[in-house]
Amino acid sequence: MNIPRIAVIGPESTGKTALSKRLAAYFDTEEVPEVARGWIENLGRPYVQEDLLEICRAQEEAEEQRLAGNPPVLICDTNITVIRIWSAFRFGSVDPFIIEREKSRNYDLILLTDIDIPWVDDPLREHPQNREELFSIYYRSLIGSGLDFRVVFGEGEDRFRRAISLADAVVLKRTRT
Repeated sequence: MNIPRIAVIGPESTGKTALSKRLAAYFDTEEVPEVARGWIENLGRPYVQEDLLEICRAQEEAEEQRLAGNPPVLICDTNITVIRIWSAFRFGSVDPFIIEREKSRNYDLILLTDIDIPWVDDPLREHPQNREELFSIYYRSLIGSGLDFRVVFGEGEDRFRRAISLADAVVLKRTRT
């Protein structure tokens, strides 16, 4: 399968879900939703670090299920990198399983959402005061990874047009090879 894969990642409240949904609509496909949100909402207790292992497995499974449907493009609203960064930030360590699974996932493009849009409060969001720090962690992590990533910035239609321009280039390149 030569399916182009795009992951949208970044700190909390940076428009990942909205952007993923719009990209999926643009490419006439379904996005892979962020598993963590539903998982934590339905947990019935505060989440602990061990829960991130199950979230990691479920996120990976959700991607594989979408790939099995042979979509024109795989758009992921988050990926295992987010789980790794969150584990390190929230709990101070990362289970080796998460690190191993992160390395096994391949994306043609990672869109890192900038913190230049207003924070929207949500019961699951934990660190509005740490947006700059978290964005820096994401950025440094991606720089060090050697993966193809771009920062998506701007508000509304400008942000979406930038993302489409970047995604279109990758999809066109990937489908030609």
